[in-house]
Amino acid sequence: MQTEQADGRREAGRRTRDGLLTATLNLLAERGQEGVTLREVTANAGANVSAVSYHFGSLKGLCDSAIEHALEQYLDAQIQALAPLGPTSTLEELAAAFARPMVHALAAGGRDLAVMRTVARVGIDPPASWERLTGKFEQSRQDALRVLTANLPEVDAPELIFRTRCAAGLLNWLALAPIGTELASSPVEQIERLLTPVVTGAFHGYPTTG
Repeated sequence: MQTEQADGRREAGRRTRDGLLTATLNLLAERGQEGVTLREVTANAGANVSAVSYHFGSLKGLCDSAIEHALEQYLDAQIQALAPLGPTSTLEELAAAFARPMVHALAAGGRDLAVMRTVARVGIDPPASWERLTGKFEQSRQDALRVLTANLPEVDAPELIFRTRCAAGLLNWLALAPIGTELASSPVEQIERLLTPVVTGAFHGYPTTG
C-alpha cells in the first residue's frame, strides 16, 4: 500500500511538473521571457505557487527549465531522424534528417516556431545547465559524422565537426531570421526542397586548390 501511494505521489508530481513546463512554453511563445508571470503559469497549469518553488525554485528556474526541455525535445527528434542513416547514406539524406526538426517547426509555424526562436536566442549564449545535454549533442554529432566520414574520406574529423556545427548554426539562424518568417506555415515538402540543398552544401564544403 505504501509503495502504491508513493508511486501515485511521484506520478502526480510528474504530471504537475510537465504541466508547468507546457504552460510556460506556451506563454514564452506568446510573449517572450519578459511577458511570463507566475500567476498566469500556475493558472494555466492548474497548479499553485508552491509547486513552482518545489520543482523549479523560482519563475526564472521554471523558464530556464522549459527552454532546456524544448531543446531536449529538438535533440531527441534530430537523433531519431539521424538514427536510421549509415555509411551508405548520402549527404542529401543526412541534410534532410539533420534539418527535419527545424523543418517541422517552420511548417507548423505559430507556437512551435516561436518556441524554437526562444531556444535559438538563448543558445547564442547558452546557460551552464545545458551541459546536461552534452551527451545528446554528441550523439547527434556522431550520427552525422558516421555519414560524413563515409562520403568525405579526404576531410579530417575536426573539419567535419566544424561543418556539422555550422549546419546547426544555420538552422538556428533560420529560426530567427526574416526568411524563417517567410517560410513559416509552408508545406513541409516545400521547405525541405529549399533547405536540404543548403544544408547539404554546408556539410559538403567547397574544394580548395593549393
